[in-house]
Amino acid sequence: MALKPHYSTFDIECGTDEAGRGCLAGPVTAAAVILPTTFKNNILNDSKQVSEKNRILLKPLLEKQCISYGVQHIFESEIDTINILNASIKAMHGAISQLDPAPQYIIVDGNRFKPYQLIPHATIIKGDGKYLSIAAASVLAKTYRDAYMEKIHEEFPMYNWKQNKGYPTKEHRAAIKEYGVTKYHRKSFRLLPEQYQLDL
Repeated sequence: MALKPHYSTFDIECGTDEAGRGCLAGPVTAAAVILPTTFKNNILNDSKQVSEKNRILLKPLLEKQCISYGVQHIFESEIDTINILNASIKAMHGAISQLDPAPQYIIVDGNRFKPYQLIPHATIIKGDGKYLSIAAASVLAKTYRDAYMEKIHEEFPMYNWKQNKGYPTKEHRAAIKEYGVTKYHRKSFRLLPEQYQLDL
């Protein structure tokens, strides 16, 4: 099914999405994108449906062809303070605030959002597989977050973040059990499935 260019009747509509919500380490990262109404791309889809190679190819193309984009990380200490849902929404608000021109309408992947300023919005379940601008935001959020995780992997290679990107894989959890937690781990998350005592 082809992705749709627009949801609302407004010309300047942005899509927004986040990446890393379910991770045990690293930030939650959101992007917001305004695409021209004429934008077309056969590869672009929900970032989970696009290979890493194609996401990396899409990133500069989207940045060049979009009208505007913004990307925002919210880091683990703030996630632990305000919770992951609020952190995800704050990241989306931060990404939207970088857009120039400001959007007239916002479409959001998922079903949870808080109004941003007085701009009307709609939440769309699986919106990253339905609308081009949300798909574009999902790809940018994922590529920027992945690049950050690959960078901090150099500091703590034993967790293999370059591969698992901080998600709760068996390997990641085994490394937490063996080496404990780092400053990049989200202390408010259940880092191990069994009730091991972690020295936080």
